[in-house]
Amino acid sequence: MLLALDDAISSAVLAGRGADVEIFGIIDLASKSETRMGPISLGRAIQFVANASVLGYDVRGAMVLYGLPGTPNLRKWDCDRLWAQYGGALLQP
Repeated sequence: MLLALDDAISSAVLAGRGADVEIFGIIDLASKSETRMGPISLGRAIQFVANASVLGYDVRGAMVLYGLPGTPNLRKWDCDRLWAQYGGALLQP
């Protein structure tokens, strides 16, 4: 069941990778304040969350909101997995 859910999320993300999304829950470690990002494409949002720690952000509580209402949000571990699995393909139109 979990594998089917992962496949459904992966398919939805790949199909909508160019759609504009917002990211919530990003903490800029330099200013110690929450930063809100958006609009940004879904693929770029996944790339950012997966790699943000090296850029000076804490994204442990980040949520990427995409798709229609009711679509599951992407969390840090989802972005890590999707970026590792699909990488640059998420950035292509």
